[in-house]
Amino acid sequence: MLEIKDSVAVITGGGSGIGAALATDWVKKGGKVVLFDISEEHLAKTRADIEALNGEVTTVVGNVSNEEDCSRLAETAIEKYGRIDLVAPFAGITRDGFMISVDRQTGKVKSKMSLEQFQSVLDVNLTGVFLTVRECLERMINHDCRGLVCLVSSIGSLGTAGQINYSSSKAAMSVMPKVLTAAFFRQGLSHRLRCVAIAPGYTGTAMVKGMDERIIDKILQQVPLGRLIEPEEVTSLVCELYRNEACSGDVYFIHGGLRLGSRG
Repeated sequence: MLEIKDSVAVITGGGSGIGAALATDWVKKGGKVVLFDISEEHLAKTRADIEALNGEVTTVVGNVSNEEDCSRLAETAIEKYGRIDLVAPFAGITRDGFMISVDRQTGKVKSKMSLEQFQSVLDVNLTGVFLTVRECLERMINHDCRGLVCLVSSIGSLGTAGQINYSSSKAAMSVMPKVLTAAFFRQGLSHRLRCVAIAPGYTGTAMVKGMDERIIDKILQQVPLGRLIEPEEVTSLVCELYRNEACSGDVYFIHGGLRLGSRG
């Protein structure tokens, strides 16, 4: 079992949402965090919240889809703390819409998803994860670190209408733990490096809570738990996956039973 105390977590998307919640949970358990976000304002707020807890935190502003920024992030963690124990590439965006939208009156196509709308989500949710993980793993290997890469998939990886870009990116996260675990095993690294993914359902972040209440109510009608998942429930799972070295190479859903769909 690994201990969180004094361990170093690199978290992208650390300025808000589940990333910020994980940072807070991690320092409460005695860990240190390196937070990365494109929003300097969001980072500053999360940093202030953590410092109010007497937590040790370093922030880096940048874009996860930029190779140099991701290299700078990983190098900052090593320069500041000498190690990386948890990689949590939690930065993500949505730009929902149908690939093809049909006019209800004419039955003809009225619009289609632009390449930019599709590609922008993949740039952050997929390429950004690749770059973050690659750069952090290079440092973890070279500095003899022991720890976990924890990716974020989603219940959306199973396929959600209007999310061809987002669902595709999250489906990719679902296969990465198997691919990376196999690579670690082949190269004699699996005794100290692991990879998993978490797949949350609808989580009560500020973004989700800001949705139309009617939409949220409709969603919750399909959730056996009857409510949104709290960010702290998701981060609790991340922390346990980090501690328990028997957890490796798989996707762990946390959704209040949402996949059950019908009521049986």
